[in-house]
Amino acid sequence: MTATQSGESTQHPTDERPAPPVPSGLGLGLGEEAERDLRGRVAVLTLAQKVRLLTGADFWSLHAEPAIGLRRIVTSDGPAGVRGEIWDERDPSANIPSATSLAATWDEDRIERIGGLLAAEARRKHVDVLLAPTVNMHRSPYGGRHFECLSEDPLLTARIGAAYVRGVQDGGVAATVKHFVGNDSETQRFTYDARIGETALRELYLEPFRVIVTEAGAWAVMAAYNKVNGATMTENALLDEVLKGEWGFDGVVVSDWYATRGTVESGRAGLDLAMPGPGSPWGHALVAAVESGAVSEAAVDAKVLRLLRLAARVGALAGYPARPCRELTPAHTAHELRSAAAAGFVLLRNDGAALPADPSALTSVALIGPNAAVARTLGGGSATVFPPYTVSAVEGIAEALGTGVTISHAPGVWATDRVPPAPLDLVRTPAGDPGVEVRFLAADGTVLAAEHRTVTAFNWLSRFTPELPIGRVAAVEVHAVVTASTDGTYQLGASGIGSYRIDVAGKTLFDGSVELPPGADVVEALSKPPQRTFGVDLVAGQEVPYLLHYRLIRPQEWLDEDGSVAFQVSAARPYLGDDAEIERAVALAAGADLAVVIVGTTEEVESEGFDRSSLALPGRQDELVRRIAAANPRTVAVVNSGAPVLLPWADEVPAVLATWFPGQEFGHALADVLFGATEPGGRLPVSWPANEDELPSTTPDESGALEYGEGLLFGYRSGRPAQFAFGHGLGYTSWAYEHAEASVLEAGGVSVTVRLRNTGSRRGREVIQVYATGPGSALDRPVRWLAGFAGVEVGAGDAVDVTIAIPSRAFQRWEDGRFAVTPGPYLIEVGPSSAALPLTVPVEVPSGLL
Repeated sequence: MTATQSGESTQHPTDERPAPPVPSGLGLGLGEEAERDLRGRVAVLTLAQKVRLLTGADFWSLHAEPAIGLRRIVTSDGPAGVRGEIWDERDPSANIPSATSLAATWDEDRIERIGGLLAAEARRKHVDVLLAPTVNMHRSPYGGRHFECLSEDPLLTARIGAAYVRGVQDGGVAATVKHFVGNDSETQRFTYDARIGETALRELYLEPFRVIVTEAGAWAVMAAYNKVNGATMTENALLDEVLKGEWGFDGVVVSDWYATRGTVESGRAGLDLAMPGPGSPWGHALVAAVESGAVSEAAVDAKVLRLLRLAARVGALAGYPARPCRELTPAHTAHELRSAAAAGFVLLRNDGAALPADPSALTSVALIGPNAAVARTLGGGSATVFPPYTVSAVEGIAEALGTGVTISHAPGVWATDRVPPAPLDLVRTPAGDPGVEVRFLAADGTVLAAEHRTVTAFNWLSRFTPELPIGRVAAVEVHAVVTASTDGTYQLGASGIGSYRIDVAGKTLFDGSVELPPGADVVEALSKPPQRTFGVDLVAGQEVPYLLHYRLIRPQEWLDEDGSVAFQVSAARPYLGDDAEIERAVALAAGADLAVVIVGTTEEVESEGFDRSSLALPGRQDELVRRIAAANPRTVAVVNSGAPVLLPWADEVPAVLATWFPGQEFGHALADVLFGATEPGGRLPVSWPANEDELPSTTPDESGALEYGEGLLFGYRSGRPAQFAFGHGLGYTSWAYEHAEASVLEAGGVSVTVRLRNTGSRRGREVIQVYATGPGSALDRPVRWLAGFAGVEVGAGDAVDVTIAIPSRAFQRWEDGRFAVTPGPYLIEVGPSSAALPLTVPVEVPSGLL
């Protein structure tokens, strides 16, 4: 990719045939001339050439076809940032806030800017197709990828997801809306059958996809692993009948990785692209199926046409230039990520206006908790990226307060039983550089290549280096020197699946094979791999050599046929134990002007590949919060999790702030909010449960069926009280909802106008939420549902009139195979959350509402 004089970037050039004249009409949709051109290119290909294009060339890319001017197309995860084809720290990626955090902003303009940032990142990394956003529903807080999805409400999910897609695609990069559909949990995710009633399927689970496809013009949709109502999604009739038929989707349907099952069924269905490659159930088998008549060649042509349409849109087809995309400076990226994180922070409780804290009144601050010094900025699994830096709470707050304020820190408790990847200040290379040395060995022990790495968790896909395929390597060795900073017992070892040997100080601590536990998802090999660690007594200043010899055994059935390798060097310093650490933390907190206790989840709790078994904070974090709050009445609890956790102590702490997984600028954004430089802008995109009673299950039955028996009634729609309601969130000013009126529009829908006054002493942003209720809701329908919302900034003492358009869909139900308006009297409710609705307005909705 090269930068032009104007600051715009262009996709990497191709060496294929000269570009023909550009057909007119290239945009979100292609014009007739362009469509004729694309069909002509399909027509010149042989059957084998066409089928070859429908399976990936490797794990991340698609085949080029010089005969028609098609270059290689590159895909990339994902939701937390654009990782690219290389999964390591030498090709870092901007780490954006988690999807829950983005949705908590309720701010479409901001999310569109984040999409633009992702497009710039993609173009910088030569990525054409971003595998995001994830718009599955927050059906249950147990869902392992809850943090990667947006909301429990289809309207909020749709509007935030559409803004994300617009931002990405305006930069010439395809967004891939996933996972279509019913992929709302992780237990048995490759095979479970989501049994979803037709009404819930249409009104809730399909609705975000519909809006994003029809209104934002998504260029790609990913078909999920699971079944829906008996048919696996890569072969499900919903692809052709609903997505492509009813909604007119003209983009590419790509499988989730390895989700393509059979040849004939998927070849006939609406799936267009089987990933990854080069092997798949298609290839030669699909050619044979066409030649035998089991699959029509017209079906193959239709798939290839969609692929070429995608190529034209991203500038991968000769004659179709890529859209310009603005390059971003590191300073601009940092500012956008910092402000976005703060905009998603939700102030759940602020008793006695504990926040914002006045920096000028502080001489000492105690930062307590396992997440204080090490920022948890993203969830586990395929969403993982390596950011160029992360700002911890300790770093951000120390920078904000300066040298005049004493900052003390204690972890308080250990939130996991696992030994983490070795911290870089504990290891160095044999040559004395920070980090480790990695060597790639042939079968005879010859060193094929060696690298200096500054991480201790490793992931390779297909190749160890651009010149060294995994198949040429017999073993990988990691060499390091461990230096003890204090006397005590250090935990040293390794984590991963496979066959390896661990040597410390010349002594073999382990030599054997480690397997993935029965029934575990392969992603667990990345997020919580099995460990082999050992206590080693060291004295301060002592240096001992460390060697991990990892043997490659083929076939590596525990991961994938392309030869992926993942393992970690594991190490931890001496730990006094929770009892001693809690007492130390309490002492620090008691002597400070302000105590900030930062608790949260770990990668082995929230990750792709498995669901949560409990909503409780891991370890003794609840006890820690209570002890700190009792020791210091000026305590703020910060919850660093991607999804709701139980907060049994919330009423005992003056202020509680939910930060989600806030991306690489966590510490800066946290300081901005704690000390009042900016408001916490977030409102909950999900109900925050008070307990685990009556929550939807994510565990399929013995037959593999997962019954969505709650129908429409989950989250706030269930009517069950929550600890913190959907839409809830406090700021640093106060508001009066003074008046509302509603009217039916001749052009369609309903218009609601709200008078809102800022009654506080500083400018602030409020999210006005509009809910509808009635008429005569049946027992299996929600009492109220979100019908519209708008964010507005208002100066202190000022009032504004805000008009919110409510589309007719808010008054429609799926009945008898179609959506239709249910006429009659509705009540429009307006307020700051689903549980605080001070204004109500009746409106009569006619049967002919457009």
